[in-house]
This record gives sequence, structure tokens and C-alpha cells, in this order.
Amino acid sequence: MANLSSTSGNAPPMVSLDDLPSGTSVDFATLGGVLGAFAMIVTAMTLGGSPGAFVDVPALLIVIGGSFLVTSISFSVGEVVRAQGVMFKAVLYNAQNPGAAAEQVLLLAKQARRHGVLSLQRVLRDLDDHPFLFRALRLAVDGTPGDQIEQVLNAEVQAMAARHNRAAGILRRAGEVCPAMGLIGTLIGLVQMLGNLEDPESIGPAMAVALLTTFYGAILANMVFLPLAGKLERNSGIESLVHQLYALGAVSIARQENPRRLEILMNTLLPPDHRVGELD
Repeated sequence: MANLSSTSGNAPPMVSLDDLPSGTSVDFATLGGVLGAFAMIVTAMTLGGSPGAFVDVPALLIVIGGSFLVTSISFSVGEVVRAQGVMFKAVLYNAQNPGAAAEQVLLLAKQARRHGVLSLQRVLRDLDDHPFLFRALRLAVDGTPGDQIEQVLNAEVQAMAARHNRAAGILRRAGEVCPAMGLIGTLIGLVQMLGNLEDPESIGPAMAVALLTTFYGAILANMVFLPLAGKLERNSGIESLVHQLYALGAVSIARQENPRRLEILMNTLLPPDHRVGELD
């Protein structure tokens, strides 16, 4: 639970920001899900025969290379390359807790109402790991009108959400393209097989390409790209909610409103299990 830590002298108490998560956390649900799913597939391959039979370089080229290039048609090469790095953010990300963020914002608003907005200057020194909250409080401390703060911060939240949605959209597009490239590879393999029926030695490799491209496309789409896109959208939604709470708090502080009104506004955004009551 967040609290107000006392300080010596006549200086106002400073809000403790210990409940605001900082640094990078590992999402074990995502990591365990992806690794566990691949482990199950590899185990099934091993128990059913030789895993080497499921490795085919031409099939990999068709699915992986083809999916990358076709996805680049819908976006740009730079965006597609950056999206590969964004995938890791589904596993390594900055944890956000909307309930804890709301409690901290209420404490900041209470301190500003009791001791003045300038008393928050001492809090800004502890916000290196929370750049959005730092900018929001900086605007309030600098005396920026509440309407301007609201306009600036809301624009920033919308821009951030658009960037995240674009990255998730690239992964979703890749998830749509992979099975299609797998089907194309299957058709290529079947054509090669049917065109060389008189050569029994060519039937096996051609059939491998025909089947494995569909296999690779289904694996990448349903075990990598689509699940990670969903997780990125979830994380982006939580981050946007937390930033909206920070924006509400900064606007309320700038307008010198009663923290109880801020509590009501934040609870309209928070899900029921994260709603807060005003802190004494």
C-alpha cells in the first residue's frame, strides 16, 4: 500500500513511489506458453519418429522469407524489421498496475492540495523510471493550465496507442500471411511431385516441401505471431489506462480540484477489481 513518508523540519511529507513498478519484468505466461507449446510439438515429433524429417530448408525459405516480404508489401521494410524487436516486449515488458497507479495519483493529488503544487517538485526526482508521469507532473508544477495539460497528454496517449496498434497489426498481418505462404509452398511441392512421377527419388523431397510448408505456416501463425499480437494489444491497453490515470491526476492537480472528485473519475476508468477509495 502506498503511503506518505514523514520528513524532518517543516518540509511537507513526500509521496512514496515504491508501489509503482519499475524496470523490466519477464512475462512467464507468454514465455512459458510459447516454449511449452514448442516443447510439446518437438516431443510429439520425437516420439513419432525422427525430428530431422521435419526440417526442410526450401520450405523454411518459402514460409519465413515469403511471409516477411509479403508483409512488407502492406507496411514498410523498416516497420516490419522493428516489429520483430517489438515481439520481445511481449516477454520482457514494464509491468503496469492500474490500481497501484491510481492510489499513487490520489496521494499526489492529496499532497498538492494540502501543501501546494510546488511541493511535488521533490517527487519529480524519483520519477526517472516513469517518464510519462514525470512529464505530467512537470506540466502541473510549471503552472500549465489544466486544459492544456489535458490536450497535450491525451494526444501523447493516443499517439502511443497508435504506435502499439501498428506493431500489433504487423504481427497480425504476418499471422495471416504465414498460412497462405504455407499453402503456396504446398502447391509448389505438389506440382514438383506430379511433374516427376517417373522419378521415384524426387517424390519424397517434393512431398516434404508440400507438407512441411503448411506445417511451418500453421506453427508460426498460431503459436507465435497471433498470440504475441494479442499479448501486445493487452499490454498496450494496460499502459494506455495507466497513462490516462496519470493524465487525469495531472489535470486535477493543476486545477486544484478535490481529490475525491479525482477518485470518482479514475474509478470510471478502472475495472471493478482495481477500483480505489480515497486515501487518508
